[in-house]
Amino acid sequence: MEKKVYGGAAVIPRPERPLISAMKRGFMGRCPNCGQGKLFRAYLKTADHCSECGEHFHHHRADDLPAYLVIFIVGHVVVGAFMGMEALTDWPGWLHLSIWVPITLIMSLALIGPIKGAIVGLQWAYYMHGFGGEEDTMESHPELQERP
Repeated sequence: MEKKVYGGAAVIPRPERPLISAMKRGFMGRCPNCGQGKLFRAYLKTADHCSECGEHFHHHRADDLPAYLVIFIVGHVVVGAFMGMEALTDWPGWLHLSIWVPITLIMSLALIGPIKGAIVGLQWAYYMHGFGGEEDTMESHPELQERP
């Protein structure tokens, strides 16, 4: 790896990480680095590290972004479908409620995990550490450390 000098200090550039494949792997609940290990240890809890390649995830926090994206997606789908059915049919309110509330809940629960995984994949690809203010050190990037 070539060292560049900026302001008198030598800086080792980070290797580029593939954004699209990292997000796809995260969406599938897999490690954004190797695609083999599990990203989550529970429903929405990220694992501390990948069981296959050892990549650390403990510092990745997606916070509220996945929930906002799920609300945006599900809201557009359900409200659009509801309005379309309201225009085409003469269903009573209780029938609409019995259809659209379960669809909203099921879609939300089904999408929150994959979207959170994709956000963690995005953070990993761009060397972000969630939103916890963690320091970016050489120890946190084993691929950049000098090898004997």
